[in-house]
Amino acid sequence: MILIVDSGATKADWIALDEKGDKLFNTQTLGLSPEVLTREVIEDRLANNFDISKNKEDVTNLYFYGAGCGTDRMKIFLKEIFTEFFPKAKVEVREDTYAAIYSTTKIGHQGIVCILGTGSNCSYYDGHQLFQKVTSLGYILMDDGSGNFFGRKLLRDYYFHKMPQDLGIKFAKEHELEADVIKENLYKQPNPNTYLATFARFLIENKSHPYCRGVIDKAFQQFVNNYIMQFELATKVPIHFVGSIAHFLREELETVIERNDLILGEIRRRPIDGLVEFHRETI
Repeated sequence: MILIVDSGATKADWIALDEKGDKLFNTQTLGLSPEVLTREVIEDRLANNFDISKNKEDVTNLYFYGAGCGTDRMKIFLKEIFTEFFPKAKVEVREDTYAAIYSTTKIGHQGIVCILGTGSNCSYYDGHQLFQKVTSLGYILMDDGSGNFFGRKLLRDYYFHKMPQDLGIKFAKEHELEADVIKENLYKQPNPNTYLATFARFLIENKSHPYCRGVIDKAFQQFVNNYIMQFELATKVPIHFVGSIAHFLREELETVIERNDLILGEIRRRPIDGLVEFHRETI
């Protein structure tokens, strides 16, 4: 049995294939980002999923693509957990950028591949190899244009009284905005980046409001400036996107891409389906 996993900070999609490439089952867990989770939490999330736990002895290959797996230390940390949980499996751990690449870009084709979901990232793919010019420092310092970036922006503007009054009243009705609640989730609960990203839904649902339009446009322009334009071929190769933010704010993203004379490629909400096709070709 082959397990293919695409894990963001919020959730992880799992698909199992047999030796012929036929789908055996698909399931979902909470995200398994090693940057923000302990070994115990990750092990619990694996053990508490019926399909994964039931079939762990039958897994021969595990291909895991995850947020927070950009350094060797994090890859080794996760690989040790998976090797112990799936005792017969050969385990490969790669950062989620590879999932984005394999689901949007054919081998041999160039492109810039971006992630815009709970977090964000950007890489250049020359058709064979991945290149990154900036190492991500995580949700506190980076993640421009992501779900947690938007959540942080909304909370700051609300507390600094920069959010328009009509929108602020609506925001307060839909979310618990007591300082103690926010600080509890940010500093004492796991996955603070995922918590911040939950507020992005409000921005998406109210994207026609002038304030929201401005926040979205400025954030996407910032992402283009800081991430995409670092590559010399930025205006000459297609720019692909994966992630919920790119999916739900497609029109706004298209506007910014066009304004910067960039070539828009594919936009996928979930890369897992493209990953399955990629691995079927290698079975």
